[in-house]
Amino acid sequence: MPAADLLSQLRAIVGEKHVRVVAEDLAPFLAETRRLAKGTAIAAVVPANTAEVSAVVKACHAAGVSFLAQGGNTGLVGGGVPHGGVVISLQRLKTIGPVDAVNAAITVEAGAVLAQVQQAAREAGFLYPLSLASEGSCTIGGNIASNAGGTAVLRYGNTRDLVLGLEVVLPDGAIWNGLSALRKDNAGYDLKHLFIGSEGTLGIVTKAVLKLFPLPKARATAFIGAAGPTEIVAFFARLRQRAGDRLTTFELIPRFGLEIVVRHAPGARDPLSARHASYALVELTSPEPNADLEALLLEVLEPALEKGEIEDAAVAASDRQAKSFWHLRESLSEVQKHEGASIKHDVSVPISRVADFLIEASAACEVEMPGLRVCAFGHIGDGNIHFNLSQPEGMDAKAFLGEWRRFNRIVHDAVAKRGGSIAAEHGVGLFKREELPHYKDPVALKLMETLKRALDPGNRLNPGKVIALGEDLPEFKPGA
Repeated sequence: MPAADLLSQLRAIVGEKHVRVVAEDLAPFLAETRRLAKGTAIAAVVPANTAEVSAVVKACHAAGVSFLAQGGNTGLVGGGVPHGGVVISLQRLKTIGPVDAVNAAITVEAGAVLAQVQQAAREAGFLYPLSLASEGSCTIGGNIASNAGGTAVLRYGNTRDLVLGLEVVLPDGAIWNGLSALRKDNAGYDLKHLFIGSEGTLGIVTKAVLKLFPLPKARATAFIGAAGPTEIVAFFARLRQRAGDRLTTFELIPRFGLEIVVRHAPGARDPLSARHASYALVELTSPEPNADLEALLLEVLEPALEKGEIEDAAVAASDRQAKSFWHLRESLSEVQKHEGASIKHDVSVPISRVADFLIEASAACEVEMPGLRVCAFGHIGDGNIHFNLSQPEGMDAKAFLGEWRRFNRIVHDAVAKRGGSIAAEHGVGLFKREELPHYKDPVALKLMETLKRALDPGNRLNPGKVIALGEDLPEFKPGA
């Protein structure tokens, strides 16, 4: 089918103004958030509801044209970069609610922004616990497609643990209505898990039923300094044993990370008087308004300080001070750009092996390139580390990014050695697609290919992401 005929069909489905073909209008849909990869498309289409998404997919499918879904376009692995075909933006699918208070659940459309879902839950007296740096712009559909994690996985789990039901448009345009709010359902395969974390390669999520939790009524937050990651992990184990599921957050920040936040983030300052090699942001929460979480935190902190297991700690005396501690962690991803180019790795290892991984991988990278600055931070409580490498001062950024594959091998080999994953919460997308066969079990890869071919035999939906099926698509060339 000629492109003009397809565009006419798409305009008939969604309306003239919701089919973007002019270069200036298309530009926001073509590049990933860090501008490391840019694609092409014949159009970006913005449907208003599930029925229109289905009709658009059917038109593309019949025309033999590839297509992909986009939400907030905040992904970090190129999973939303198109290579020809049609971009289906879900930004108009943003209905939130209603809240089912007895079932503690909320139904939302895929284009709803995460922060707005959090707010809707709070207004109804509940917590939707998923929390990310991009929560002001990322969408629920993208969170589900990437199985987003964030800072509260330790207590509440990944997105996969927060989804009760889904509505999905399949690659041929059929609509699967799996919008169940059931907590138990063993009537056959749990199909929603095929789509959660599939990075938009198996279906397009258009609506979801999400779990809600009681709002925290008590909170205690602390910022801790220690001699290194070994001590930080040991303190985590001690605190988790005592606090149980009241331990909601345990985030690692390295000295270099704290330094660049203080240097570049407005209002940021070091909460501790001396320098330390490693830091942790710790938070306890409880739905009980009278829970004395500060006393519980001090009960663990004081003996750890006396024995020298940690070197210093500051417990927030007010909400304002707690927010200042969080400001340090939440600014870390953003400020790295001020230090030049970054080679980023989103990896996970068993918590018991986090310190060993950090020490070995950091040393290996620093030996490989003198002057390179390791900025390894993240979610100690679930073993997810953002092992980022900042270029040596004065080095050409393009030349540094050209070393991406060399450092991938160093870091990912260290991860594999410890039984870890090269894709913890950001996904595989385009950037890690060629890495996956080095580390994924061959049988698992075969199963993934089988699922993709079964659901999308024409390979029209977001082709070239996660797994390669022989399609002629450009590869990711960092630094090019």
